Formats: sequence, structure tokens, C-alpha cells
Amino acid sequence: VQLQASGGGLVQSGGSLRLSCAASESIEGARAVGWYRQAPGRQRELVASMTTGDSTNYGDSVKGRFTVSRDNAKNTVYLQMTSLKPEDTAAYYCHVILASYSGGITYVNYWGQGTQVTVSS
Repeated sequence: VQLQASGGGLVQSGGSLRLSCAASESIEGARAVGWYRQAPGRQRELVASMTTGDSTNYGDSVKGRFTVSRDNAKNTVYLQMTSLKPEDTAAYYCHVILASYSGGITYVNYWGQGTQVTVSS
């Protein structure tokens, strides 16, 4: 499965961006879909995830500002980001967990390439 992320860019503090992540295969049965981010010199951290049944989980620093969603018909995951802050500057990576059925069930993590988000003060 290939994940193609897009939508990053340069935005002023307080602005908004929407990231998209298009999957090459169906994500309808995904165990989880979501976004992580990594700033220079820092560990990759969870931004937002959506699990089976559309239950969502957000990193503390983005709660109330970011929204994760999915369109199964388009095999696409979105991240709507509002009230952006300079500390949101990072490379954002989409993430999907899909089941693999080969002699049993295993779960495979797929990552997209990063899309850079830069928030100026």
C-alpha cells in the first residue's frame, strides 16, 4: 500500500491548512488511520488518529484545533488544521494500519512520505 500525502506549506500563525493522504488501496477496513509529525531534533509524535468505528484520538497540543477525517470512497485521510501556531511546524506523516491475512491475521503499518508544514509567527 502506498500513501501519498499532500497539502503542506507555509502559513502564518493563526491560519489553516488541510492535509490529504491518498492510499493506493482501500482503507475502509483499516484498524487505524491518522497523522504523526516530527520536528527537527524531536521524536515523531501522534497528532491524530481514527480507529475502527471512527473513534478519534488527538495529541494534547492539537486538541480543539485539528480534526482528522476519512473518505473511504476516495481512500483518503484528511487532517484539518486551524489556529496554527509556530510550534506546529514539522513534517507531517500519514499512517495507516491494515490487516494482512496470510496464515493468520497480522497488522501492518504503512507510512506516507512527509509533507512539510511551516507556521510563521
